[in-house]
Order: sequence, then structure tokens, then C-alpha cells
Amino acid sequence: MELKELGWNPLLEQHYEPFRERGYSVGRVIKEHRQLYDVASESGERLGELAGKLRFKAAGRADLPAVGDWVVIKEEGERAIIHAILPRKSKFSRQVAGAVTEEQIVATNIDIALLVMALNQDFNLRRMERYLLLAWESGANPIIVLSKSDLSEEAEGQAAQVEAIAPGVPVHTISAIHTQGLQALAPYLVQGRTMALIGSSGVGKSTLINALAGEELQRVNDIRHGDGRGKHTTTHRELIVLPQGGIIIDTPGMRELQLNASDDGLDAAFEDIERLSDACRYRDCMHRGEPGCAIQSAIANGELDRKRYQSYVKLEKELEYAMRREKAKARLSNKIDQKTDRRSRKLE
Repeated sequence: MELKELGWNPLLEQHYEPFRERGYSVGRVIKEHRQLYDVASESGERLGELAGKLRFKAAGRADLPAVGDWVVIKEEGERAIIHAILPRKSKFSRQVAGAVTEEQIVATNIDIALLVMALNQDFNLRRMERYLLLAWESGANPIIVLSKSDLSEEAEGQAAQVEAIAPGVPVHTISAIHTQGLQALAPYLVQGRTMALIGSSGVGKSTLINALAGEELQRVNDIRHGDGRGKHTTTHRELIVLPQGGIIIDTPGMRELQLNASDDGLDAAFEDIERLSDACRYRDCMHRGEPGCAIQSAIANGELDRKRYQSYVKLEKELEYAMRREKAKARLSNKIDQKTDRRSRKLE
């Protein structure tokens, strides 16, 4: 397989050039195992493992390779030793669920985040807002796919609701099992372009991949009759090169989407609310009944859905909390580094 089929481009070539001169090869991570990786290169696929120096330098999981990463390797028989990760142009990630503050990378170097939501019991506008926030924050362009339209009698109305919370974002309604609406996705399937499928368990991501590929690449399970959701099929992240061109990263369903300590995506995901906030009479308006509050006025006249504004406030508070946790973690790390330095000086 040629590197350009995997998404190689001139910018990556520039980053790789110093390594090429030292005799290294390059490949892309297509699947992640525990401490091991499947790496595709021009010479084929190999099982990759981390060089000791890379493992030692990693401060956390975010510093280790993830599906979609371009890595610098030394090929040793059937193995590939990973020595470095080339700079990422985008990164879709979330915080690991629980009390521990740690970033979990879902996929890297993606051009398009395909946000998939089914038009059955999975339909949830507030969850989609969260997906959109993370997508904008990742550096990729979000595109919304509303799947399983054959299971809904209100598909058009549901699509209109999604369009209202995602201004400027393309929204496509499909039924992959009946191959309806798939022609609208065809223009995105360009050689070298990487898309990541993001969505809850059972929304039809694997079915969509099979429909786009024209063959069964991913295993699919029937939906459960109790809640209308598909049984969980994908258990790992995997990069797939489609026969007609284009690259898709399949991801496991996400039950929880905790936010990272950054508000870069909040403005883009809630552009309408940010715009209204700028129109308030007072700069420090708290939107709690102050005179001239454009947000409260918009809610009163039906221009802004109250539930959408409540979702915005909730996500804003989550981001503030994540930032406080991240700062506390940084302070603790700094104290540990200072103690280590003092001990090192004493030993000298």
C-alpha cells in the first residue's frame, strides 16, 4: 500500500525528513492493542512495540501512539519498533471517566468527525451538543449522520431539531441497512482523507462502514428489542482504508463523554448563544434577569430553546471544573519535579 492511500501528505514529509536521513521508516497506526500496535507502511503491516526511550519519556497516555498516528519506526523482521510520533494535526479525545484526570485519545489526524446518532431511543440533542463541542475542539470538521431513519416516523422533524443546534454543520439522514441516503456521503470519500466515526454503542457505525465499503468489513449484531439499540460490536479502535478511497476510523461506542480542560470548542458548538451574549447590554451580564439581557429575551420570544441554554451552562461548568482539576494536577506535578531536582542536587 502506498503511503498516500493512508493519508500521507507534504507536511508529514517535512516532519519525517530528519528521521529518513537517519535510516528510519514511517507507518501509520491502524489498530491499538495493550502496549502493542498494528502499523501499516509501504512494506506491509507489522506488529509495533514502543522503544524504551519513548515509553520512558511519556508522561501519560496522551503521549503514546493512538490509532491514526504517524509513527517513526525501525523494521526488525515481523516487528516494528516505534521510536517517535510525528506531530498530530488533529486529536479527538475525552477525559477518562472517574476521579482520575487523564486524557484518552480516541483518534488522531482526522479530517472529518462523523458524529453518528440513531433516530430511535438513542436520539438525544444534549448528547449531540457534547459530541459537537469535542469535535470542534479536536481540530476536525464535524458532520452529523442520523442513522436508522427506517426506525423513525419523524425523521424529518428530528433532522430539523439537530440542524437547529448545529448551525453550519452538514446533517445527513440515512438508513445504512436499506442503503438510503448514502449517496450524500460519497463526496467525503476521497483518497487520503481520514474520517472518524463517533457515536454511542449500537447506532449503526459498523453497518455504515460495511455499506460504504460495499462489503462486510465489520461484524454487525442485531438490535435489542428492549431499547431498540444495537448490541455493542466494536471493542477497539481501527483504521480502515475503503476500496474506493478514503479512510475511516471505527471506534467503540462511548457511554460517557467527559470534557477536556479546554473551552476552545464551546464557542463553535454554541455560536448562537455566544452571539446573543455579545448583544447583552452589560459586558458582565450573568443572564439571570439583568436589564437588556439578550439571552433571556431570546428565550422569552422563542428564539432560543431554554433547554439548549441550560445545556450550555452545564457544559460551561464542566469545563471550568476540568480546568481546575488540570491546574491542580499541574501544580502537583511541578512540586514533585521540584523535590526531585532538590534531591538530585543534594546527591551531587
